[in-house]
Amino acid sequence: MGDERKLYRILAVQRFRNGEDPVSICTSLGRSRVWLHKWVRRYHENEDSWAEDRSRRHFSHPMRTPSEIEEIVKMVRLDLYNQDLFCGAQAILWEMEELGVRPLPSVRTINRILSRNELTHRRTGKYRPKGTLYPVLPSSAPNETHQADLVGPCYLTGPVRFFSLNIIDTATVRCGLHPCLSRSAQTILDGLWGIWKRMGIPQRIQVDNAMSFFGSPTHPRGMGPLIRLCLHNGVEPWFIPMSEPWRNGMVESFNDRYQQMLLRKVMMGSEEELRSASLSFEKRHNNRYRYSRLGGRTPMKALAASNAKLRFPTQDEAPEHRIRKPETGRYHVVRLIRSDLKINIFGERFPVPPEAYLEYVVATIDVEEEKLKLFLDRKEIAIFDYRMR
Repeated sequence: MGDERKLYRILAVQRFRNGEDPVSICTSLGRSRVWLHKWVRRYHENEDSWAEDRSRRHFSHPMRTPSEIEEIVKMVRLDLYNQDLFCGAQAILWEMEELGVRPLPSVRTINRILSRNELTHRRTGKYRPKGTLYPVLPSSAPNETHQADLVGPCYLTGPVRFFSLNIIDTATVRCGLHPCLSRSAQTILDGLWGIWKRMGIPQRIQVDNAMSFFGSPTHPRGMGPLIRLCLHNGVEPWFIPMSEPWRNGMVESFNDRYQQMLLRKVMMGSEEELRSASLSFEKRHNNRYRYSRLGGRTPMKALAASNAKLRFPTQDEAPEHRIRKPETGRYHVVRLIRSDLKINIFGERFPVPPEAYLEYVVATIDVEEEKLKLFLDRKEIAIFDYRMR
């Protein structure tokens, strides 16, 4: 078929060059005048290949990522990986922004480059629970559960020592940051209040057993500033087991990103610069960082898609320490029961039934009833008087 087409072209051009009328040539061959003039233009007396088919592929590809950009993506990814830093597409994009690379590829383009070059493998496999049932909090809707952690001490170039209260909404992965120079009670109140004004008030907040959160071991029933502020605003605090930071895994993972993308990248020498950079990072994360668990959406787009109605503080300033003790509400403490069959509630120990051995027990303090109730897999297994002091 190809040779026949070639002969038609040669014959048509020869007839045209011999002076035959173009209409007659096209009618006899069943071709258009556009076709005839195309091959007349291509005719070269000293070139035999003029009548052959040519590739229709474009010589230039304006939409293709330049090869040098692809090489930069690969190099940046390798550099982040070798430093044991987060090395996903968004992290690579941020790094390229800071290097001043132009033009910047999209996150989708970077993911394609990584996939094409087989650079998508993880350092470790997916975590799989090893048997003991743990009371995981719900995270299907925005502000159902927040995870919070106090990072620090960290240091500015001043040097200035500081801490950062970091909060993550487990449903949308929205973050809230509050940098501060101390871990005082008022700092915790200001931090929670400021973040709630931007993120909304959650139903639950999960934290570790830092004294800044629960209060003082000298007065284990005194309720620290976090507990008091939460209970006054309809929030139930949950304290994870001691020495098990992975139970707050989402905020711990975010803390690593916070260290990599802010503290190690941005030079800050004053509290003013720290606050500005922290707020900028928070906005950037919430509006631009895409998560696979959110279907590739950003935290703010996930929030918008949920159509959730959020609850916010009704006053601008945080309450001043010392807040009066709440008269209603509940807070919870999760503990793994060891061979002594005791549960440790901020320094106080209470006996538990034998069936709780090597199981996670939830201790619920009901402030109004002044009761301590122990639950194993949602079943009440013990109850104690717990007079608030």
